[in-house]
Amino acid sequence: MMNINNRYGKVNIRNAMRGATLMELMIVVVIVGLLAAVAYPSYREYSARAKRNEARAALLQIAALQERFYLQNNTYTNDMMNLGFATAGPELTDTQSYMISVTGADANGFTATADYQNSDAEEGKCNIYQIDGTATKQSWPYPDCWTRTR
Repeated sequence: MMNINNRYGKVNIRNAMRGATLMELMIVVVIVGLLAAVAYPSYREYSARAKRNEARAALLQIAALQERFYLQNNTYTNDMMNLGFATAGPELTDTQSYMISVTGADANGFTATADYQNSDAEEGKCNIYQIDGTATKQSWPYPDCWTRTR
C-alpha cells in the first residue's frame, strides 16, 4: 500500500480515493426519485394554469380591441386583422395551446372563443373559454374556469 505525504501528514491512497458505496448511491437515487414524484405533478398543474391564464388574457384583449373597433366603426368585426392580429382568421396563443377566434360579430355584438388544441390530461378540464359583447364569460366543460384557477 502506498502512502503520500501532504502538509497534514501521511495519507493512505486507498482511503483517499474511497468513493461512494452502492448503498449511498441508492439512497441518493431514492431521494431524487421522491423529489421528482412530488415536483412533477406540481409543475404540470402550474403549466396548465399558465395556459388557461393565457387563453383568458387573449379573450379579454380581444374584447377590449372589439370595443375600440366598435367606437370607431359602429360595428364589431369577425376579421382579426381589423383588431391588429397578423391573420384574418383564428390565432393560436403563444404556447399554441388555445385557438382564438371571433364569430358572430355584427353591429349588436360578438363572440370570441378560445378552444384547447392539445390532447392531454388538461383536455377535459377547461376546453373552451368564451366571452361576448356583453362581457358574459362562459367555459366548458367546467362552467367556473373563468373564476377558479384549478
